[in-house]
Amino acid sequence: MAQRLSAHFVLVIKEALQKSFWRKPALKTFLRSSGVDGSLLGQLSDSESKRNWLDFLIPKLEDNDAGQLLLERMARDLASQRTFPDLMNWEDTDQKLADAKSAVAALKELMERLDTNKEERKQVAERRKKGEEQRLANIRSQSSLAMFKERLDKLATESLGTTHGGYAFEKWFYEFMDFCEIENRKPYKTPDGRQIDGALTIDGTTYHGELKFEAKLTEVTAIDSILSKVEDVHDNTMAILVSMGGISEGAKTKASKPKSPLLLLDYNHVYVALGGVISFADIVRRIRRHGSHEGKAYLPVADFSGS
Repeated sequence: MAQRLSAHFVLVIKEALQKSFWRKPALKTFLRSSGVDGSLLGQLSDSESKRNWLDFLIPKLEDNDAGQLLLERMARDLASQRTFPDLMNWEDTDQKLADAKSAVAALKELMERLDTNKEERKQVAERRKKGEEQRLANIRSQSSLAMFKERLDKLATESLGTTHGGYAFEKWFYEFMDFCEIENRKPYKTPDGRQIDGALTIDGTTYHGELKFEAKLTEVTAIDSILSKVEDVHDNTMAILVSMGGISEGAKTKASKPKSPLLLLDYNHVYVALGGVISFADIVRRIRRHGSHEGKAYLPVADFSGS
């Protein structure tokens, strides 16, 4: 729907039309080139004044969206005038030019305000649209997070500590990484049966992924194994251990040292991500920042606010 021009705006357009064209044929030519319908122009009598012409035409244009758009286009053309050929070579040309330029300047000022208001309305509409899109995205995200949580709860209840559960958790975890839009490489087996571990890439750093779905704490021996794997790859590779059974204090101590390549996460971190409180990528960033500052590979969820 076209924006309705104010009554004042329309009056300024009429004034600019009257002042810009002194002869009726010149005015009619402009109206025709602006898109005014020929059937309307045919009703204009040469015996009537320009003012009467415009008093007849303008209300008919104001009455519908197409006419409103035509009035706005006409206003832009009038406001962009630099010369006034129809006002030249009269005894009072100087006065006619001064009046026309004054009317056009007033119209130009209104056009600038109109454009500013349009841009502001456009920005408001875009913000509202983005806000609504984000609201719907949040609803979809929460719904999807709830489904991931439901699947994990079922796995933990029925299969924690089993070989089958471990593979199912691995599948669940990398599907969750896809949902989180975290670049990852899923685990796979080579033709000779060798297991290739999965990996995540966050902020340009690749993390070897080690997943534990056991009904017991991860101990020091697991840390030794992970560290030895990381030492065999290039410098920009680190490791993330996700242990759903928790991590022993000894394992946390073993993994913690200056420039440690290992970050430790447990079920608390996973469920915080599933709750939508903080993204999984941001959890990794927080623990890594904490490790860089304190030389510790583990940061409890309860301490996140101070990290």
